[in-house]
Amino acid sequence: MNTNTSESSKNIIHSYLTFKLGDEFFAVSVNNVLNILEMTKITKVPQAPAYMKGVINLRGSVLPLVDTRIKFGMTETEYTSNTCILVLEIPMEKDTVKVGALVDSVQEVVELQEDTIQPPPSIGSRYKSSYIDGMAKVMDEFVMILNVASIFSGEDVINIQEVTDQIKQAAQ
Repeated sequence: MNTNTSESSKNIIHSYLTFKLGDEFFAVSVNNVLNILEMTKITKVPQAPAYMKGVINLRGSVLPLVDTRIKFGMTETEYTSNTCILVLEIPMEKDTVKVGALVDSVQEVVELQEDTIQPPPSIGSRYKSSYIDGMAKVMDEFVMILNVASIFSGEDVINIQEVTDQIKQAAQ
């Protein structure tokens, strides 16, 4: 048995961007984060899913904007000076989709060793466990590490893509 391989995999370090929704801390892999934006004008989209706040103009491109709090079953985001938009790249089957995610505040980038990340809780969490890749303790707080591909899966991405395509066509 090769113990060097298992030992070296424990020492793998991953970087995550941490943010808050309410009083809870979350993290996404920096590999999924393209940009962090201040709040900007949101164009509402008729008949969009409840979690979709609308679209914003991102350097001439239409970017769908999702209220992460609604997506997680929380109350709607209240805009403050700390409210930010995370521009995320969501891996799909053969492509990637860009989505803006509203968060209450961005905290910091943290580096976590793989062996410090615990599996997601199986009970007692108010979030779907499929959304969570793991939990880690950062300083004195537990941080939920999110799986962005699970949060924005199949039907969500199709809905977001359809709304975005309609807006692009209307703009032409």
